[in-house]
Amino acid sequence: MRALHLLRLLAIPRVGPLKVQALVRHFGDPAEAFRATPRELVRIPGIDERIAVAIAHDTAAEQFANDQMSRAARVGVTVLTAWDDDYPERLKRIYDPPPVLFARGNCTSARGHAVAIVGTRHPSAYGEGIARRLSSELCARDFSVVSGLARGIDTFAHHAALEAGGITIAVIGSGLDVPYPPENRTLMERIAETGIVFSEFPLGTPPDPQNFPRRNRIISGLSLGTVVIESAIDGGAMITASTALDQNREVFAVPGHMDDPRSAGPHLLIQQGRAKLIRGIDDILVECGATVAPAPPPVPVSVSLFEQRVLDVLDGAPKFIDSIAETCDLSPGDLLVHLLSLEFKGLVRQLPGKHFVRT
Repeated sequence: MRALHLLRLLAIPRVGPLKVQALVRHFGDPAEAFRATPRELVRIPGIDERIAVAIAHDTAAEQFANDQMSRAARVGVTVLTAWDDDYPERLKRIYDPPPVLFARGNCTSARGHAVAIVGTRHPSAYGEGIARRLSSELCARDFSVVSGLARGIDTFAHHAALEAGGITIAVIGSGLDVPYPPENRTLMERIAETGIVFSEFPLGTPPDPQNFPRRNRIISGLSLGTVVIESAIDGGAMITASTALDQNREVFAVPGHMDDPRSAGPHLLIQQGRAKLIRGIDDILVECGATVAPAPPPVPVSVSLFEQRVLDVLDGAPKFIDSIAETCDLSPGDLLVHLLSLEFKGLVRQLPGKHFVRT
């Protein structure tokens, strides 16, 4: 019943996480707040007369809370409170943890070591490759990967974690029954099968822009550190980096191309000394100070002489098929055969417009 009364308090206008914390500290049981008189309520720090009267004479918030609990039960959503054992322990230690979290998936999956990977919604092929690589390697070391289910870097990080057989955690800025972006609904369902999806927003909440900065503090709060891969200076990933610093968590930045505006955010973080430049997974593991499993030995993949010639031409930057054929001195038809074989072996990835990169 604690979840019901906390939802009721949060539905009162101008009552947020910090005021709820003050009320629970004072009364112990949030239900007692609704039995108190306005005169008693105004003695609590942060509770003014208008809020006190709204709490004491509430009816609409009670109906809202009852409706949320019923809807959650119907759609298979768990309502966690900051006083529950299944509530993520690391998140409890931030300044303003959400008193209530809506969760879909395996609640125990949020108990292990976790690192957040965030970045632009419009990454380069380089940014996508780095997000996939770091996510896969973190999962190989028994870390969970946290991100925001957004387009771009977030999506690639989640997918790579799932493909690696690891745990990934998504935090969204809308109700759990209103996935955003809508094309990631299937991805959200896949995450919930082995990991978990969180939101502090009630069911039915649309993805309003003001929700996402609040969402970002949960992403960083769940994590030992946050990795920023490609972001404009005013991008949402930079907000996540700021909340991580406020929470005394590690921040890492991936350097990029000097002239690419998507590198401006990470480069500024590094320049200001607010983030640690990382060159690979070991830089993250050392700073997080966690005891982790050693990396599994790589599985050798055999390639032919011609396939090796193609691999030697490719790197993390996309290359057009005609340019590859000319450099390798191969006909387009022969080159396509070798590229297809390398794709099957997981060594090459095709991008739109007949561009290819080495993975």
